[in-house]
Amino acid sequence: MKIFREKDYDAMSRRAAQVIAAEITHNPACVLGLATGSTPEGAYKYLVDWYKKGCLSFQEVLTVNLDEYVGLSPEHEQSYRYFMQSNLFDHVDILPDFTTVPDGLAADLNVECAQYDDYIRSQGYAALQLLGIGRNGHIGFNEPGDCFIKETHVVDLAENTIDANARFFASRDDVPKQAISMGIGAIMNAKKVLLCASGEEKAEAIYNTVCGPITPKCPGSILQLHPNVVLVADEAALSKLTAAGVAV
Repeated sequence: MKIFREKDYDAMSRRAAQVIAAEITHNPACVLGLATGSTPEGAYKYLVDWYKKGCLSFQEVLTVNLDEYVGLSPEHEQSYRYFMQSNLFDHVDILPDFTTVPDGLAADLNVECAQYDDYIRSQGYAALQLLGIGRNGHIGFNEPGDCFIKETHVVDLAENTIDANARFFASRDDVPKQAISMGIGAIMNAKKVLLCASGEEKAEAIYNTVCGPITPKCPGSILQLHPNVVLVADEAALSKLTAAGVAV
């Protein structure tokens, strides 16, 4: 695992965007696995800025997103499709048909999950998979549990995940209780994984991901088995690693 230690959120975001931009420059027709939430938002701003300056093009890029809430339409302001449109897709030259997010309104969610896996597999998996991490160590919406779930699946969101996401909704009761999440199999089949983290509240999850036992109790720990992981985090998120004497 290669670790970039950055001073703060903005520096973390810029570094993450540089890693993504390098992948696109190296392979303009690459498959990007994308994430949502506050962690990658800054990186997307940098990518949009570089596109507008003529430094970057998404015209041949194909994307697959990690997850989507069950029950939210693509037009809902808190859906992950809406997030991707408003933070990235609507501001660059990516082709709409080249962007894919799970359908949270699918009539048969199990069929949607199976078809999503088939599609990712048909594209040869992601050249680069972007990940954030939850305070409980979840990646995508792969929550702590008794086993790693390989396939894309419907997740009952953990209470602390619902609590963490409540700030985006009018009330906690409005937060969806389920989501579709890309499974560990597709994440681990990505050729490169870019894991980003910011803030002291992520420090324990990052420590457990990097130094803890490989266990589904901390889903991020599975990344220890991936041959090409880049961790970009700010000083606060890395604080437990540095306190333990881990070189970062």
